[in-house]
Amino acid sequence: MNEEFVKSLYKTVIDENIELYKELFETTNPTGLTDEYFEEAFGLYQSLNKEHKEVSFKVIEQTMIDTISNILGVIDGTSTLLDSGLEPRLLLNSKDTEGELQDCFLEFIEENELNK
Repeated sequence: MNEEFVKSLYKTVIDENIELYKELFETTNPTGLTDEYFEEAFGLYQSLNKEHKEVSFKVIEQTMIDTISNILGVIDGTSTLLDSGLEPRLLLNSKDTEGELQDCFLEFIEENELNK
């Protein structure tokens, strides 16, 4: 069950969002941008060559992986929250994940990288 969860998490958070970001940056018409942050990000992206654009998405993907891994570590109890005594726990279909989500997620990532 943990494996199914981390695969779905990867597909939903990383795969889908990377595709959304790529589409957004590739199809946005810069005329009339009103969000200052996006305007700056869009300008930076447009200034990159094709290779650097690909690298920028790899950086975004790795940031997402690191963030999910850290959150799963907190949920698993292998990482602690700063200034908090709370002990989170995640149940999947009412079953304890047994503190294995972060390891399971990182194994999935490693297997994915080997199969690229």
